[in-house]
Amino acid sequence: MKCSGIDISTGEPLTISFSGVIESADVILAPQPEDANAFLAPGFIDLQVNGFGGVDYNRPEISEEEIQRSLEVQFATGVTRLYPTIITGSQERITGALRTLVKARATAPDGLAMEGFHVEGPFISPEDGPRGAHPVRWVRPPDIEEFRRFQDAAEGHVRLMTVSPEWPEAPAFIEAATREGVVISIGHTKASAQQIADAVSAGATMSTHLGNGAHAVLQRHPNYLWDQLAEDRLTASFIVDGIHLGPAFLKSALRAKGLERSVLVTDAVMPAGCAPGPYELGEVKVELHEDGSVRLAGGTRLAGSALRMDHAVANVIRLAGMSLRDAVTLATRNPGRAGRVSGRQRGLVPGDRADIVRFQFEDGAVRILETWCGGKKVYAAA
Repeated sequence: MKCSGIDISTGEPLTISFSGVIESADVILAPQPEDANAFLAPGFIDLQVNGFGGVDYNRPEISEEEIQRSLEVQFATGVTRLYPTIITGSQERITGALRTLVKARATAPDGLAMEGFHVEGPFISPEDGPRGAHPVRWVRPPDIEEFRRFQDAAEGHVRLMTVSPEWPEAPAFIEAATREGVVISIGHTKASAQQIADAVSAGATMSTHLGNGAHAVLQRHPNYLWDQLAEDRLTASFIVDGIHLGPAFLKSALRAKGLERSVLVTDAVMPAGCAPGPYELGEVKVELHEDGSVRLAGGTRLAGSALRMDHAVANVIRLAGMSLRDAVTLATRNPGRAGRVSGRQRGLVPGDRADIVRFQFEDGAVRILETWCGGKKVYAAA
């Protein structure tokens, strides 16, 4: 197969030939008119998505058909690889959700787009504020044997875990989990500077949706946001929906982490892509509001987002003044590297997976034209 457009990384007209992987990427002298205003980029990667299109990945009883439908909706946003994310719950619920997802990964038509799974909790802070919308009754200390039960249920596909370093058990847990090939991300935490430093020394390499899952009021310094921003060994993910983070914090955080250590995630939940109204996320009742925010029912606390990755790319340009090329990097190569997604860390080069998105950028909006996942066309705009 072939596709043509403007290479987002170089600005040059390009024709890509591919099957399951990219076979060639050749600069052309005279692009066709329909390609002159179309960009080519690696497919977007979302390392944190709890659900989408009315499908909640945390429900063990969801069907393969529902999971497939949720993937198709995300292909329309340019996403080609994702880490379905399971939040804090009982051991039975977490393992049940992982078993359902790993079965769909093997049998759904596009199941392999689920590159792996992100378990966000239950080893997080029990304190109001840092805990976010996670149910407090299921929060518990890190336990490597329980992690291995999660991994058994996922048939080895748990690739990312969010953990709070505030627990005494955290450093040993992080060392053990990273030895088994799992990326550990610091999040939903009230950890001290020393605890964060110990977690990084033990192998933690990410910060989960930095700036969120935190107390409403913090002392000026030190605090766990500054400590993570200052730590150059941590790559940070950000929810750029214009709701979770204000522009001033976003700009400052991106400058602190730098282009190479910043990642866009959606943190989308089941109502993403649906009409405003009441919904349930497991045992938690939420509301999707007209402004696009997802909040606990009857309250103001955020409970995930309704963000799409194509909108996240456009938002970081608008809110942080980032270039289109750099914004796309935050949704492609950076999460590929941070999440250790094989074949997705170099860009549109021969040998990398044929995960490709073709899109236009007009009036500050990203419009997806076509999406290929592993060489298969999975979306084409009408």
